[in-house]
Amino acid sequence: MIDTPSVDWFALAPELALLAASAVALLAAVLVPRRVRRTVAAIVCALGYAGAVVAGVLLYLHSEDAETVVAGGFSRDRLVASAAVLVGGIGIATVLLAARDRMRDDHVAEYYALLAAAGAGMIFFVGASNLMTLFLALEWFSICLYILCAIDGDQPGGLEAALKYLVMGSFGSAILLFGSALVYGVTGKLRFVEIAAAGHGHDPVLAVGLALIIVGLGFKASAAPFHMWTPDVYQGAPTSVTAFMSSATKVAALLLSLRVLREAFPSQAHLWTVAAAGLAVVSLAVGNLAALAQRDVKRLLAYSSISHAGFMFIAIAANNPSGARALLFYLLPYSAMSLGAFAVVAARERELGVPVTLDNLAGLGWERPFLGASLWLFLLGFAGFPLTGGFWGKIYVFSAAVERGWTWLVIVGVVATAVSLAYYLAVVRSLYMRPALEGRLAVAGGSPPSEPLLETAVAACVVVTVGTFFFVGPLADIARDATAFLF
Repeated sequence: MIDTPSVDWFALAPELALLAASAVALLAAVLVPRRVRRTVAAIVCALGYAGAVVAGVLLYLHSEDAETVVAGGFSRDRLVASAAVLVGGIGIATVLLAARDRMRDDHVAEYYALLAAAGAGMIFFVGASNLMTLFLALEWFSICLYILCAIDGDQPGGLEAALKYLVMGSFGSAILLFGSALVYGVTGKLRFVEIAAAGHGHDPVLAVGLALIIVGLGFKASAAPFHMWTPDVYQGAPTSVTAFMSSATKVAALLLSLRVLREAFPSQAHLWTVAAAGLAVVSLAVGNLAALAQRDVKRLLAYSSISHAGFMFIAIAANNPSGARALLFYLLPYSAMSLGAFAVVAARERELGVPVTLDNLAGLGWERPFLGASLWLFLLGFAGFPLTGGFWGKIYVFSAAVERGWTWLVIVGVVATAVSLAYYLAVVRSLYMRPALEGRLAVAGGSPPSEPLLETAVAACVVVTVGTFFFVGPLADIARDATAFLF
């Protein structure tokens, strides 16, 4: 008789809900008539993400004590439950954003199937408790994203973006795999807690393995100097895919980074905290300075994403409970602001039929007041202005750095925030101030067509962005409880 491990199916409920949705959406590609295929696949995908949110909430409520399940390969704790809620919310908003996309119907059901499968892989990635499941989950959602970048054959640059992402993503995955192999070679263990218990704290090979793992995770988190794929991929991919990647991938990569560093390498904290601080400084410098020179709005937001990875790595570098709480809290308003900003860009793209630049963004604030006001709210939230959750996110991150004794990191973050105002306010200026010499003819036919589903997604992002400012106390408590087991 084969001795099979017991499986806690409830712990895997978010992933199973999304995998079921992915399977049904894939069946719709061949069984559902073409005229309703998009609608059916979108509804199924949205229901899968809604199921992941519900399962995540229930897991949070019934996982007071962290434990490993599935033969020690997966963690059941409040961190992975929080990730399920975050990724689920991002997925629902992405479905609303993509519902009226101009993508041809040839592969639209496959699009939603891959979107659901990618979300499942990201949640499983956050819950990985050994090096094997970590790598398998990484490839799981990465392969889905590679295909999603190229799935729209009419998207200019989509295939190029997918190829660049595939090459650079595979390079990052190979580095992470090599680092994992070195760690296993030194310790003989795969599980994070067993790696920590194995000792070998001063082994140089283990230090090299740790460095390679950090590099591999840096690729996925779009942290400089491992960011080189990000601007091109964000610009070339379909905007709905870019919106999903910019938020959900950050959630998965950064929460897993916190888990693996705290659980597997606590005795090497003197090394990885310095490395995380270095990534933070370089990301803040590269992201903000490069964004100043951008005219394409998607590329500008890509460099903004790199700079925000720097803020989140400050929280990881702090290596204290305040930093863990700050990271999880920061991801909530950041995800809403990033997804909402790309949703507004998508609306402008569909209206003009060309890539959105600072020049052709001009006047959007008057032509579509709700979308214009939402975009400037998201941009000011990125900069950390009050009345947005971005304000408290940065306050928590800086507080964690001060508690760690690294005031210099706070100074770097404040300077980076000041620099970011130049390009964020440049976008706001474009929204409401047309160029003086503009002589374009107005398009006949009245105002641009309404997109209720996209506007619903933007409204939800506005609610989260503002709501995280006013309900900071309860949300910070949830983040604290979700990360308490790591310390």
